[in-house]
Amino acid sequence: MFLDTKDLEILRLLQVNAKLTVREIASKIHLSSTPVHERIKRMEKNGVIQQYAALVDHRLVNKGIMVICQVSLKEHDKKMAQLFINAVLQFKEVIECYNISGEFDFMLKIVTESMDSYHQFFVNQLSEVKGIGQTKSIFVMNVVKQTHQIL
Repeated sequence: MFLDTKDLEILRLLQVNAKLTVREIASKIHLSSTPVHERIKRMEKNGVIQQYAALVDHRLVNKGIMVICQVSLKEHDKKMAQLFINAVLQFKEVIECYNISGEFDFMLKIVTESMDSYHQFFVNQLSEVKGIGQTKSIFVMNVVKQTHQIL
């Protein structure tokens, strides 16, 4: 899908504040409301805009620990990978999952209440997933930069 400069301006504004009204966006990019509305609807329909969300500080909602967990699978085939992915999709503690290259196959971003709750999650859920070969947990001490803005 081709995005022109006005589409990109709309996306930049929505990334900063998704609660802006169509009228507010139109005013900022010097278009009328109707074409702005049509452009937003087109970008939603084509998957450029996937969703609107509230960014939440994990520490303020009793999720005091963040862990990056790298996982390698014992076997590298589609079936094993799909079993792992299906399991991860069910874990509420996993807020992001990436299929990566290198020494590990997946990288998980996990938030939980405490070190003890992470341990319980790791032992009773994650390590029970069939096909996991090796894991490495990295505990986040401080978030230096966290953004969702790509434009």
